Amino acid sequence: MSLSSQSIRVIILGAGKGGTALLELFTRSPDVEVVGIADRNPEAPGLRLAKYLGIPTTSDSLALIAEGRADLIVDVTGDPRLGAQLVQHKPPRAEILGGKAALLIWKLALHEQDLRDQLIQAEKLASIGTLASGIAHEINNPLYTITGLSEHLLEETRPEVIRDYVEDIIKSGRRIADIVQDLNAYSRRARGQEQCDVNLNHMLEEAVKMARRATVVDEIKVVTQYGDVPPVRGNADELLQVFVNLVTNAVQAMEGQGTLTLSASSANGFVYTTIKDTGPGIPSNNLKQIFDPFFTTKEQGKGTGLGLHIVRDIVTQHGGRVTVESSLGQGATFTVRLPTLAD
Repeated sequence: MSLSSQSIRVIILGAGKGGTALLELFTRSPDVEVVGIADRNPEAPGLRLAKYLGIPTTSDSLALIAEGRADLIVDVTGDPRLGAQLVQHKPPRAEILGGKAALLIWKLALHEQDLRDQLIQAEKLASIGTLASGIAHEINNPLYTITGLSEHLLEETRPEVIRDYVEDIIKSGRRIADIVQDLNAYSRRARGQEQCDVNLNHMLEEAVKMARRATVVDEIKVVTQYGDVPPVRGNADELLQVFVNLVTNAVQAMEGQGTLTLSASSANGFVYTTIKDTGPGIPSNNLKQIFDPFFTTKEQGKGTGLGLHIVRDIVTQHGGRVTVESSLGQGATFTVRLPTLAD
């Protein structure tokens, strides 16, 4: 086996800001396996994230490295006494990264996290721009109602008719306000948002509502098969972006006609959500590439090629997995698997 094909097993010592950034960075790499993280503070954010991702945690750094599972020990505790102890207790084949070298890796991890956040935000705004015509149509309908009824009010004298007109105007204004509120909720920056309990049934409904706002779905039948699923822990804004992207892609693939089937179920500690369309399907030679960055089959100007790549990145960061099944002429089914909250 070549060195490049070997997975590097890593232990992180220190689960504060630096350790958390490193954990997020390493878990997104297919060639790095985090086999444990340690911190004396049981409330350290990195420990909470590790537990969510199913990574062993402990308060005893020396006991963790004594297990001999690591190829690399990254020390971001800043404790010089621990550094001397690591040299004495580490397995012979393990290397230690500490001091200025660990600080450099930490800063690079923070920079990478910042780039990722910007990329996610840029894709959000790009998707809204791509769907701008549908959003404009959704806003124009109540706007025309407000304008037309307001013109009639200039000459109307009957109190009962005036009241009806005013009620319709208020209703249309509230509809526009709801559309704007939904767009603001979707497009706002999610960086720094606290993890929260997320009901994926509600998340799918929000994604469908967003798709209805932004695309033509009049001829599309929406079928829901929601089970009584437990909540998952995650960033609600990022998870909404996942499902908005998948639902919108499904609607666009059907070009306004077909059946969109959404389902949610749970088994073995995971919630499974599926988005199924009856579109033309995905060619087999594209299935292996659709999650790659900048890969797109859409016309120029109608897609960034980053949507599904970001979907996979967000789902992976939440300890989950996204898969796709498709055959030409048989539509496509995307399945998102996310871990449920630990008891």
